[in-house]
Amino acid sequence: MPDTALRNVRLIIIGDEILSGRRQDKHFSKLIELLSQRGMRLRGAEIVPDDRPSIAHTLKRSFSGNDVVFCCGGIGGTPDDQTRQAAAEALGVPLALHPEAKRLIAERCADLAQKGQGSSDMSLPENQQRLQMGMFPQGAEIVPNPYNKIPGFFIRDHTFMPGFPVMAWPMMAWTLDTRYRHLQHQVAYTEHSFIVFGLPESRIAPVMEELERRWPGVKAFSLPSMSADGRSHIDLGVKGEPDAAAQALAFLREAAVSAGGTLNPPQK
Repeated sequence: MPDTALRNVRLIIIGDEILSGRRQDKHFSKLIELLSQRGMRLRGAEIVPDDRPSIAHTLKRSFSGNDVVFCCGGIGGTPDDQTRQAAAEALGVPLALHPEAKRLIAERCADLAQKGQGSSDMSLPENQQRLQMGMFPQGAEIVPNPYNKIPGFFIRDHTFMPGFPVMAWPMMAWTLDTRYRHLQHQVAYTEHSFIVFGLPESRIAPVMEELERRWPGVKAFSLPSMSADGRSHIDLGVKGEPDAAAQALAFLREAAVSAGGTLNPPQK
């Protein structure tokens, strides 16, 4: 597929701590924000446990496609970090110490030594263990980490980053602006909505179907909510090409009012 073709962007989050609730994921909303700033959209996300077979299975399926994928978590040097190994397994290639990663990790150790934290002697067991974080699937390229120099890696349109937001988010932005600038602002896209009260979804659903027939490139959506006192409302909206979406939104708003809905909250 040519570089200029539209590409889906997906997110894979790896970590038992997310699935157990010990930590709350922050990458999902941040990646949406970064993509939106660049005229791009997130098209899918999944959470995978810290289990090498599960990660390898997920990545093997993911590598077989053409999506741009960001993968957060599990690239550290402790036994529960299995993402590097699983990526190599999924690709059928060995792990190898990346020379640039080796240099950067040594720089990090030297920086820490200057602060009185450890030694810059890379032959020491603890620093040899740190070098494990530079063992990437053969053929991978590094992803710079401005926070502490220890890089992530990139291979087959998959960008692998630590789970820490302070590291991962700059790496996401760098990847989007360095590797995928040509995918930014390819398609004019907008999303608009309004709140309507006193209108059941069943009554507006046929209008939404008619809207999508009239404007084929526009999608209508309905997000119902119920307040604590039992009063309901719907967040009705459209998304798509700006001019068509604006026409469709006006049609939807007029139809919602004609169907008995109100744009003002009911009096208590």
